[in-house]
Amino acid sequence: MEQRRALIAGNWKMNGVSADGLSLAEGLAACARRASDLPSDAAAEIPPDIAMALPCDVLVCPPFTLIDRVAKAVAGTRIAVGGQDCHAKVSGAHTGDISAEMLKDIGCGYVIVGHSERRADHGETDAVVKAKAEAGLRAGLVAIICVGETEAERDAGQTEAVVARQVSGSFAAGGTPETVVIAYEPVWAIGTGRTASPEEAQAVHARIRAELVGLIGADAAGKMRILYGGSVKPSNAAELLRQPDIDGALVGGASLKVEDFWGIVRATE
Repeated sequence: MEQRRALIAGNWKMNGVSADGLSLAEGLAACARRASDLPSDAAAEIPPDIAMALPCDVLVCPPFTLIDRVAKAVAGTRIAVGGQDCHAKVSGAHTGDISAEMLKDIGCGYVIVGHSERRADHGETDAVVKAKAEAGLRAGLVAIICVGETEAERDAGQTEAVVARQVSGSFAAGGTPETVVIAYEPVWAIGTGRTASPEEAQAVHARIRAELVGLIGADAAGKMRILYGGSVKPSNAAELLRQPDIDGALVGGASLKVEDFWGIVRATE
């Protein structure tokens, strides 16, 4: 089977105004150009062989207000840009929301849906997440579908059952390895400094892949990327990424510092 190419995705969450976002994006763009041996004025269209100079696929998901600036700052590199959420509808009377088509129009290639903070703070159910994931596919975006258990669910021994239910209930109809990524983020590890051990994370990732087999078949499930998130940093990334079913990381706090985020990118080497 073809090896899955790792994806390192930075979720900036609700952080950064113009100066912060631009500085961070420009720093990452400089790292990407050095890794690919590209001049600072490289054209936006890069040959595939040059693209592979990066050790993995790299994605940043800034706040909506920064997407345009960030997309322009990383143009000419292989760093992709994504949104942190989208509405299920194309348009309409949905004050404060943004559609997947709007994200696509402003330069996004990905959208995160179902992050635990959205599920907890906004009451998003699996059905809502599924609709948003399908909206992403409709617009031509790759949907990163987030799943993960709370500390109480973990302590009750329900981790694998909860995660399997979320994967099944949130998965986009028609999703393929090219259009969907799964991100496992144990809620108890997000922003706490606590991280699942590589063995614990691998066990849950393997359960997710088994659930995917029932949804899309063994071949497609074997090709789908499953990311780990939850206090990932340069010091623990390599050990996590060595696990057979961990195909990258969805990075929170460490994505706000160029050296930390690029250290995680380098860990995929």
